[in-house]
Amino acid sequence: MTAIAITRPGGPEVLEPVRLAVPAPGPGELLVRVKAAGVNRPDVLQRQGAYPPPPGAPATPGLEIAGEVVGLGEGVKRYEAGERICALVPGGGYAEYAVVHEDNALPVPPGLSLVEAAAIPETFFTVWTNVFDRGRLKEGETLLVHGGSSGIGTTAIMLGKAFGAVVAVTAGSEEKCRACRELGADLAINYREQDFAAVLAERNIRPDVILDMVGGEYVAKNLKVAAMHGRIVMIAFQKGSRIEADWMPIMLKRITFTGSTLRPRSVSEKAEIARALERHVWPLFGAEQLKPIIFRSFPLAEAAAAHALMESSEHIGKIVLVAG
Repeated sequence: MTAIAITRPGGPEVLEPVRLAVPAPGPGELLVRVKAAGVNRPDVLQRQGAYPPPPGAPATPGLEIAGEVVGLGEGVKRYEAGERICALVPGGGYAEYAVVHEDNALPVPPGLSLVEAAAIPETFFTVWTNVFDRGRLKEGETLLVHGGSSGIGTTAIMLGKAFGAVVAVTAGSEEKCRACRELGADLAINYREQDFAAVLAERNIRPDVILDMVGGEYVAKNLKVAAMHGRIVMIAFQKGSRIEADWMPIMLKRITFTGSTLRPRSVSEKAEIARALERHVWPLFGAEQLKPIIFRSFPLAEAAAAHALMESSEHIGKIVLVAG
């Protein structure tokens, strides 16, 4: 099969197509003929040498796939050959075939193409476990999302609104802010032109849950603007994780400051998220209340171009690689 290799740590140009053996599914695993694979920031970090795959995971990048089940490992009960699935994988997504444990796969939602389905797992798993599990977002509360036009951000907007939250976001241009508002965001702040903390203070908006992938100076501002009993959830530190801040608001406002990673979690931990999504979110796809936002797709062999676009931050929504 054709797969994309990271030939050495570096820029997008180090991604090259190679020929590898088709993997064999182990007990409880599915062999999937991959139609499409999502591109995500962790893939970029892995390519740069900053985010190695967990033990036992393929060296090939790619954390989410959609395709057709073509092989079954021993003991598989949930799926049969020929079914269309999308799945969260610990690696190996940038390839024509991949294996995934059946418990980390989900049926393709009704009405979605495989390319659209490939844009779901990484972002929906991430948003669900961080905003709804760790952040405990409730109907009527206010959610602040930094990076609102990213794949994570657009997903958080849609899910936040679907479950009755007021959603505010930050984004880096008026075009991106407009796209966020069109998705349902109640407030979109262009962080290049305005201080989000000042804007929220002026409008007397106190977020109950803050989803932050920026870090750096945003941490102190998040503490300042958070509501009483607010929950701040960190999922990345694009502006640095070594932070000096006034931490007194944690005590005075009884803030929960937390965070998580997704890739290193066990199959069983990811399975819990998958089943929650199947119960609570998959029906919204069937009712046409949700649809992944895809900015652009590239052939698998052009993974380097897809990474260059990701690093430019010009995209709104997801970038997807198409195999076959």
